Amino acid sequence: MAEAAEDKSCSFAVPGWVRVFRSQTASRENKGWWRKQARAMGRMAMLCALMAMFAGVSARLFAQVDCLSCHADQSMTDGSGHKIGVDGDKFGKSVHGSLKCNDCHADIKDYPHPDKPAKVQCTTCHADQEAQLKTSVHADSKEHPCTSCHADPHSIFPKTDARSGVYPLNIPSTCGTCHGNNGMAQKHGLASVYPQYVDSIHGFALNKEGLLVAANCQSCHGSHGILSRNNPKSPTFKANIPTTCGTCHAKINMEYMDGAHGKAIAAGKMKAPVCSDCHTAHQILQPTESEFRMQSTPICGSCHKDKLSTYHDTFHSQLGLLGGYVETARCWDCHAAHDVRGKNDPQSMIAKANLVKTCGRCHAGANVNFVQYQPHADARNRHLSPYLYYVRLFMNLLLASVLTFFVIHTVLWLIRARYDQIKNHGSNGGDHA
Repeated sequence: MAEAAEDKSCSFAVPGWVRVFRSQTASRENKGWWRKQARAMGRMAMLCALMAMFAGVSARLFAQVDCLSCHADQSMTDGSGHKIGVDGDKFGKSVHGSLKCNDCHADIKDYPHPDKPAKVQCTTCHADQEAQLKTSVHADSKEHPCTSCHADPHSIFPKTDARSGVYPLNIPSTCGTCHGNNGMAQKHGLASVYPQYVDSIHGFALNKEGLLVAANCQSCHGSHGILSRNNPKSPTFKANIPTTCGTCHAKINMEYMDGAHGKAIAAGKMKAPVCSDCHTAHQILQPTESEFRMQSTPICGSCHKDKLSTYHDTFHSQLGLLGGYVETARCWDCHAAHDVRGKNDPQSMIAKANLVKTCGRCHAGANVNFVQYQPHADARNRHLSPYLYYVRLFMNLLLASVLTFFVIHTVLWLIRARYDQIKNHGSNGGDHA
């Protein structure tokens, strides 16, 4: 007790800075110990995780090895003649490479397995895609299984992989297997659209230039939930086409929606034209090509028949119809291509205040007098163009009178000539004179 008291008394005699130094030293020793423990526990946890991962991978690999011991034979077929050989290397690199074989072939538990295994149900993992497919035009899974687009299930690659059937560059040819000249589309009476797409501006940009941003089948129709163009929810439904095309052509879509045609569609007037009415759906040409310019007037005239007939009476039309004069003014050169507005709209190209500028694009030096020209003057409409109507009437009457006079004159001349011939013939005694 005396010693303890002595020690206690001595401890109080220790200076304060010594006690602080001892406590800090002990604290550092404790922290070091805890750090060592934490490192040891971290290494243990990592080791356990690696062991678990190795065990899982090993189990999958062993399962695949067991199946591939037979199915690695690429020439292997079942009783129906279907190919059942699997390329192990491709399968290992595919999106399904991390799965065990019986993750998909769920009824196969052991060997020997049934001669006719149950059909693989992709919906087990891909329920959302399956739900979309059931409401689409491809709902008949017998004719449109997942493999129609994604190809061999043992070698399916992500859509970002160039080896995938749904990689942007490969989508047209994938869809073309059914929607080509000899595809399933003919069975259902559908048009063969793949050859048209290949020759279009979109097909050229994708296949020839390799532009992944160029529109392919999926860009307009979607992937799994493809709907009929008659379905109001379809992106190819007439009222939705401007928005669908506007996904890529945003500026043009804004101009179109501000124009007379776009406002008509927005108001529910389905007779108004949309993108596909002028550019077609698949065989889309470059607007600057001569072929498109030559056919653009009849396209506009299919709706504006009265304006087409008056346009054909003009110098612009007659020069263009001669062929080769592709730069001759067409409808959209004066009315704009997408931002089409009425002449009473101040922003219209054909508004009175803008005519000099519009005509001046082709006719340098155009002035106010020049733009008095009427490109759609109707000589058959007395109320719309009275002066032209009466001039045309006079010229037609004059022409008819002149032709009538000369026809009568010619007939009378022939009669007199015949009469003189008979008279002279008789006065000479005839054949027996």
